[in-house]
Amino acid sequence: MFYVYVIYSQKAGQKYTGHSENLEIRLSQHNLGTLGTFTKNKGPWELIFFEIFETRSKAIAREKFLKTGHGRSFIKEKTGR
Repeated sequence: MFYVYVIYSQKAGQKYTGHSENLEIRLSQHNLGTLGTFTKNKGPWELIFFEIFETRSKAIAREKFLKTGHGRSFIKEKTGR
């Protein structure tokens, strides 16, 4: 199983979209600041949306869509953020 997720930082007022095979561990990594530079030192991060996919390629395709204007509108509609 693969997850596409959107996390939100109240502190930074920003969202981050990514994909992972283990959502719980990935959220921990974002909050500890051990994963990437965009989310580092901007936490705490809160999971606001996720979807589950059977393959990594489907998850990546969905992640790419969510990073477009239409995808960002979809997330805002679903989460209010």
